[in-house]
Parts: sequence; structure tokens; C-alpha cells
Amino acid sequence: MAVAFNPGLNAAVRPRVSVCIANFDGEALLPDCLDSVLAQDTDAQVEILVHDDASRDGSVALIRERYPQVHVLVSETNAGFCISNNRMVARASGEYVLLLNNDAALQPDAIRTLLAAASAANGSSIMTLPQYDWEHGQLVDRGCLLDPFYNPIPNLDPAREDVAYVIGACLWCPRTTWEVLGGLPEWMESLAEDLYLCGAARLRGVPVRALRESGYRHRQGATFGGNRANAGLHTSIKRRRLSERNKTRALVVLTPGPAAWLLLALHLPTLLLEGLLLSVLRRDTTLLREIYLPAIASPFRERKMLCAHRAAIQATRTISIKRWFSTVRWQLRKVAMLRRYGVPTVR
Repeated sequence: MAVAFNPGLNAAVRPRVSVCIANFDGEALLPDCLDSVLAQDTDAQVEILVHDDASRDGSVALIRERYPQVHVLVSETNAGFCISNNRMVARASGEYVLLLNNDAALQPDAIRTLLAAASAANGSSIMTLPQYDWEHGQLVDRGCLLDPFYNPIPNLDPAREDVAYVIGACLWCPRTTWEVLGGLPEWMESLAEDLYLCGAARLRGVPVRALRESGYRHRQGATFGGNRANAGLHTSIKRRRLSERNKTRALVVLTPGPAAWLLLALHLPTLLLEGLLLSVLRRDTTLLREIYLPAIASPFRERKMLCAHRAAIQATRTISIKRWFSTVRWQLRKVAMLRRYGVPTVR
């Protein structure tokens, strides 16, 4: 069982791992998540931090009553996923941080497996574990690859550890690496921030790995909608707006060399065509106006900001362009999803 770190009792002991859980209205989800951390089969000192993002339910009362060993950071306003996690890591004391969604639960050997891999690796690595669907137990991914337009492609290859990024539902990172990278990009608010962090790490030569052993269960989309195919694709306007905008931003900032501008020149017309087709099929221009046009406008409206971020990020690049594109699959993920599930339902 994990040794829960209590600063009042262990003031001279530094925890090895800090588990950081961003929470908003997760009263029904938190017990499974927190219990899975407390049940870890490890002798390592583990501290647990929860950032409550102005929940309207009884999340804070639940934690304080049932989990007194958990450090709770209570926000008076809804700050979003990036700020929530940055605040927790700033308060964390562990050598390693593990970002964990409140709708996820670790297998009992998860932290032991991650610690063993971290100890065996030369240098720092961002890592994750195999992700399994909460309801059916099916493998969802072993990290993700990307298509040319930064749409995620689940990695299902058990022999492959090197991936483009690992999702923030279960993201392991050495504190020193987190600090060098500057944490999650708060200007992204939510969605694709994990893609951005891992991309920035890869450009610096930091491995991004999906381990083969252990795993975690995840109620996909329970906290933000979407992200799970269940009798078709279902998502929300808010999720799609943030996702399309932030993937476009990441393409501009992270893609090394002239390929960035070529891909952007292909990406923007593709987004416009997608928005027009969905508007025709739905006989409604809401999606075009609220999702696609803002994403298309972002590289122009935010040109100075994005160019500044790009210059700073690309100045740290130590890997070759070929190495960068080794985790890109030259296929169109959205077309494959359309063929398999049909036109998505957006609410």
C-alpha cells in the first residue's frame, strides 16, 4: 500500500511521487480515483494533491471528511486544467509528478512500474501507462501518435514505447523536466495542452514513452465530454472549439522547419472544408461559426504570440526533423473516424 505523505508527521521526509488531480464537480468520481492511489503497491512516499476548480458539488467536503491526508487547493474561480495542474506542481514536493484525471483509477502496481522505469532510464522521460476503458476494460491506447494535422492516433502496438504524446489523464514527469519546460501552457486553457508539453519535450530530446506494463482505467470524456466512441462519436461545441484551436496553435509552434508553413497551408483549407460540409449536413452554420472559423483565424489573429512561442520553442530543438516526424502517421485520422463512425453528433 502506498505510504501517504503527511507533512505534519513527516516534515523531514520528502515524498518520492506527487500525484496531482485536477477536479471540477467530481464528487462522484473522486473516491475511485483517490482509493486507487492509496492502494498502490509501493513503499515509496506518495503525496496527493487535489486542485478543486470552484466545484459546485460536495467535492471539497468529501475530500476533507474521507481523505484528510490529501492536500486540497481550493480555487474560488474556475481556472481550467492547465492552471490547476501548474498550481499543484508548484506546491508539490515529489521528485516526480503524476498528473491523474479525477475520472481515472490506477492499477495497484502503477506507481511502482513508473518508478522502476524512471530509475532504469538514462535521463528524464515523460511517461504513461496503457489506458483501458472503464466500462469494458478494452485497451484504448499506449500513448498516441499524430497525423499531419495533429489529430491523435492511438498507439496500440505493444512493442512501441516511443510516442508523440501521452494524454494528461495519466502523465508522469520528473519535476526538473516539468520546470525546464515551464509546465502546461496556460494560454491554451484546456485540451491539447498535453500534446504541447510532450511536443516541447521531444524537441529538446526528452523521450516520451508509453510503458507496456500495468495501466489505468479511464472514464473517457466524463469530465469534458467527447473522446469516446459509443454508438457513434459524440462531442460538444466547447470541446471541439478548444481542440481545433489548440491543435492549430500546436502545429504552428511545434512543427520544426519549413514543414510548419506547408502543413498550415494545407490544414486551414481542410478545416474550412470540414466546417462547410458539416454545416451543409446539419443545415446549421453554428459549428462553422463557433468552431472552425475561430480555429482558422487563430494563426492570423495570434500571429505575434504564436511566432514568439515558436521562436522560443524551436531554439531549444536538439532532434532532427526526421526524428520529429517519426511519430507522425501520414494518414487523415478524421477521415478514418468518419468512415468508421459516421458524422459526429455535436451538442
